[in-house]
Amino acid sequence: MRVNILVGITISLLLVCCALQAAASDYTLGVFGNANEDDTINMQDVTYTELIILEYRDETELADAKYDDKINMQDVTQIELTILGREKELTFLDANEDGITISKPIDEIVVLNTDVADAIRALGAKDRIVGVTTGLTEATAFFPDLSSIQSIGKWSSPDIEAVLTLNPDAIFAFGSYPNKETLEDRLEGSDIAVVRLDLYKINTLREEMAILGYLIGEQENAREYLTWYDECVDGVDDVVSGLSEDDKPDVFLFSGSKTTDTSCKSYGIGTGMDELCLRAGGNSIAADLEGYPEVEAEWILNKDSELGIEVMLGLTYKGGYETDDASAVAEEYDNLVGLPGFGEIAAVNKNRVNLIDGDLAFAPGQPAALVYTAKWFYPDLFEDTDPQAIHQEYIDKFCGIDFDVTEHGVFVYPQSKS
Repeated sequence: MRVNILVGITISLLLVCCALQAAASDYTLGVFGNANEDDTINMQDVTYTELIILEYRDETELADAKYDDKINMQDVTQIELTILGREKELTFLDANEDGITISKPIDEIVVLNTDVADAIRALGAKDRIVGVTTGLTEATAFFPDLSSIQSIGKWSSPDIEAVLTLNPDAIFAFGSYPNKETLEDRLEGSDIAVVRLDLYKINTLREEMAILGYLIGEQENAREYLTWYDECVDGVDDVVSGLSEDDKPDVFLFSGSKTTDTSCKSYGIGTGMDELCLRAGGNSIAADLEGYPEVEAEWILNKDSELGIEVMLGLTYKGGYETDDASAVAEEYDNLVGLPGFGEIAAVNKNRVNLIDGDLAFAPGQPAALVYTAKWFYPDLFEDTDPQAIHQEYIDKFCGIDFDVTEHGVFVYPQSKS
């Protein structure tokens, strides 16, 4: 009888422990083996899986560490190996929520965009990159080492023969681009794994960086990055979460390079710019549109009459790390504010039109972009916050390059606004 009581108490304590562990996480790490669906894989997941096997817990999708539609002691073994860093394969949810199994370790990597190259470097594994695309070879200031690595062509249409010659363990790409016909189908028959992570959207960046840490065996470096991420993002969330919808500014999001005499390209629901705006506490006037809509100047003016546009936030690719000349970005700014009738918009009248470069807005340094954006939206609430210092902190901690953002680069415009 005493043994049964002790067993019952032990199981109850384990259940409470697992419940608390799961409840403490703000997001779920999308790696199979994360049985209790929190933000890491540890002995709690071993216990949780054993409780599932004993039918004291309901099955969870990620408890199937072996990814074979069964939950048994093989999953427990796989979780233990993952904790020790000795797993031979790992299954994760990619940017499309597809379960992908890869062989480990991943020692040689081809990257198809600068975002993933930046992320891999931030986690201390840049020496594993053996192939890059032309966009990265041209980024000599930001990627002084990686820019000299062999190019496999454009990110959107890589030279598959060159990739096969390099024969990496994995090739990393965006979730949707290039498409499967361009990439997976042409790599069929090879042993090269395709890993699709976006690494440019503020709402998924944290989880994807954590997943990347597991994929390349750099969990400790990933934790250091996530600590920095949380310090930046939580600082914004804590302020913005306390605001009512009426307190939030109505914002027009636009593309600096796609502004004509009569129209602008905007950013609809679910895009990276839309997520950045919402997370910083803004209400996008294009939130009911999808994708990257072309909107007429008249539509913008009508929205201003209806809502009152308080801030305009534009995305540019004319600045970044590779230039100190802001003239091209200034031209995009002038084109927007100079549209007929725009002088009557509050955002233009009050000098609340800002441009941010894509090198900062969409990459692992994005938390700094979020702080910039939040300060533009709420200058009084973030009066003592220095986004430029946060940007520099990212460079110093995670990029390993000698680059002073106060002296070089064009990341925001007008540049006097920080």
